[in-house]
Parts: sequence; structure tokens; C-alpha cells
Amino acid sequence: MRIAGKISIAILILISLLSLFAPFVSGYNPDKINLDSLKEPPSFEHPFGTDNKGRDIFSRVLYGGRISISVALTAAFFSMGIGLVVGLFSGYFGGKIDTAIMALVDLILSFPTLLLAIGVSIIFPPGIYTVMIAIAAVGWASFARLIRGYILTLREAPFVEAARALGCSDMRILFVYLMPQCIPLSLVMMGLKLGGYILTEASLSFLGLGAQPPTATWGSMISANRAYISSALWMVLFPGLMIAVTALCFNTLGDTLRDRYGLHFH
Repeated sequence: MRIAGKISIAILILISLLSLFAPFVSGYNPDKINLDSLKEPPSFEHPFGTDNKGRDIFSRVLYGGRISISVALTAAFFSMGIGLVVGLFSGYFGGKIDTAIMALVDLILSFPTLLLAIGVSIIFPPGIYTVMIAIAAVGWASFARLIRGYILTLREAPFVEAARALGCSDMRILFVYLMPQCIPLSLVMMGLKLGGYILTEASLSFLGLGAQPPTATWGSMISANRAYISSALWMVLFPGLMIAVTALCFNTLGDTLRDRYGLHFH
């Protein structure tokens, strides 16, 4: 694994551990208002400063990381799971099933991802689960197209023909013989997609469609404090940096895995 991939893994582990153990890392309640500490710049007491309500930004960034990362990961697993199953059926059975599924996939992929995610989010009440549903509802299509193409190359493979000769059912061939072949490819694809999911979650939260106040997420912190960008830059700088660094690390990790396994996506 190249050095960039190792550094990305180390940074992602660090961010995840800091977020997971936020109560022990930061001694401040992320939602507690302190009128005596309004808009304080970064200091030893408040490493990332405070916001317009006196809340510690470092604490809010850590607690927000829990939600932002967990939402992206959960949505990615759901996208992968749905796309994996749909792609298996589409590629294996072909015919009208394949035509119908690929028409739906093409329709979804023809829309800008964020725009379609916003459309899905509007249907449900704002919240964490709405963001997960929106990302998964949009994200599964690219997984399905990838897996469908891979299955087309495998369905006539010797081991599949041998399974048919032994009398194995289509379901057994799909889920026992073909699905395990697709999981590594799906995991690499998920690594490539996670950076985009982090950005999508942040965008939806920025628009007020994600977790609702006072719950902190990186996107909602930028949205709430954007009016102070000229007078108190630190209020949007640090959550913005967390979004950028996390998305970059996921993208780098995905590229590393793709190169390691010699995979190419079109």
C-alpha cells in the first residue's frame, strides 16, 4: 500500500477515535450556552475557539464528527447492499429484468447526485435518518451498474457452469458463488464513494435537512456560523477543515485500494 493510503488510514482512525471518545477528549458540553465566552478566538482553554453562543467549537466538532462520519458510513453500507443485490439480479438474469433495472439506474444517474438527494430529503422530515435514506436512495445505482457489469463476465464462468451442473438453484448460485466474488469490488467502490457521501451529508446538513439544532454536525455548524466568516473565521474554518480532510482521506484510501487491486471503474 502506498504511503498516501497509510497516512489516510492513520488520519481517519485518529478522527474516528477522537469523535468516538469526545466526552473524554473535551471537557465541554457541546450544546451548553456560555454567555461569558461569546466568539472567543482559539486559545489554550478553547483550542478551536467558541461560537456566537459561547459553545466550545472543538467539542462540537468532535461530537459532530460522530454524526457526520456515522451517517456517511451507514448510507454507504446501505448503498452497497442494495446495489450489490440489484446488480446481481440484473446481470445474472438479463432480459427484461436487466432492461428495466438499467433503465431505472440510468434515470437516477442522469440527475446530479446532490440535487436528487435534496429531492428525496424533502419528502421526509429533516433529521439524521432522512439524510441516510437520501444518500442511500441515490448512491445504490452506481454500485448496481458496477456489479451488473462484473456479473456479466462471471455468469458463464466454469465454476458457475459447474454449480448449474450440480443442480444448484439460481438463488444459491447468486448468493453463495457469485456474491462473494463481488464483495471486494463493492468495498473498493465504497471507499471511493465515502468522500462524496461525507460532502453530501455536509451539504444536506448545511441546507437544514440533516440533524436539527442544537445537535452539531460539520455542515450545520458552517451553516449556523456563516454570517460570522469575516469577523470570526474560526467558527467555520475548523468544521470546514474537518469535512475537507475527511473527504480527502476517504478519496485517497479509495484510490489506493483501486490501484492495489488493479481495478478500473468507468
